[in-house]
Amino acid sequence: QVQLVESGGGLVQAGGSLRLSCTASGSISSRNPMGWYRQVPGKQREFVATITSINSTIYADSVKGRFTISRDKAKNIVYLQMNSLKPEDTAVYYCATGRTFFDTWGQGTQVTVSS
Repeated sequence: QVQLVESGGGLVQAGGSLRLSCTASGSISSRNPMGWYRQVPGKQREFVATITSINSTIYADSVKGRFTISRDKAKNIVYLQMNSLKPEDTAVYYCATGRTFFDTWGQGTQVTVSS
């Protein structure tokens, strides 16, 4: 089975930058897409970005132009570079993967953006 571990979260000021990492281990397939979601208390998990096996990317409108998703297939790591952070970006960020849908999730990493 695939295991995902996120890291890189922390506290930053508005306008700052942060890079999240998600390391995959186990029976990971480089053909599977990977993605980032975020969630705040009392709200549903929100899509942030995804990247396919051929490095096609999709972003939520709320982060488009500010966030960049990338992956290192050799190291089984997916990154989320977050720039121009806003207080509304504050959330627990999760990475995910799967074959036809995301069915494997990490534990999440907290991102807090102060005003």
